Amino acid sequence: MAEILFVMTGADHWTLADGTQHPTGFWAEEAVAPYRAFTGAGHTIVVATPGGVVPTVDRGSLAPEVNGGKEAADAIVAELSAMTELKKPIKLEDVELADYDAVFYPGGHGPMEDLAVNADSGRLLTAALDSGKPLGVVCHAPAALLATTRPDGTSPFAGYRLTGFTNAEETQAGFADKAKWLLQDRLVELGADFQEGAAWAPYVVVDRNLITGQNPASSAPLAAELLKALG
Repeated sequence: MAEILFVMTGADHWTLADGTQHPTGFWAEEAVAPYRAFTGAGHTIVVATPGGVVPTVDRGSLAPEVNGGKEAADAIVAELSAMTELKKPIKLEDVELADYDAVFYPGGHGPMEDLAVNADSGRLLTAALDSGKPLGVVCHAPAALLATTRPDGTSPFAGYRLTGFTNAEETQAGFADKAKWLLQDRLVELGADFQEGAAWAPYVVVDRNLITGQNPASSAPLAAELLKALG
């Protein structure tokens, strides 16, 4: 069975353009749905965060209105509390890629705050991409790709087809005019071949060993693709 590394944000806020701190963290569904798929297939999960801090869930991601009702929201909360790996993460800076068979990055606005500028994460992403091991990144987590660079200054992800939370979705979520920068814009600037599906609908892009999902609804389909890649 495979050992899958979850790289998660350690941030509990996202600094907006006006300097205010919006409370956030990771988005529940984007951790829970893949965790459910991976452990259901018999695989082991290890969580890593910057500094080994226990990751904070975005409280907004636990609301009934984003989970299809109260019953589903209660189920997400229950599954989260049962994910013991979340309570004892390892330090991202201590991660050895050789110990893992695949790497997965859940989103939420948290990665916009810390992983987007985290050099340890950048090095891990570059190594994972080069290794050929399955690399899954969903929603706002592609912000972490902004911290990757080759010695010549280019991004290893330049030219890759990928997706992430779109400008349209950020606008509809009410944050586009408050953010310092928008994820889609930055990924395009990076040289990525950004693919955009319908807002809020499941949309997954696979290019070689890179598997990306556009939004929370894409996390379960992304997990299914990653499981296929693991064989």
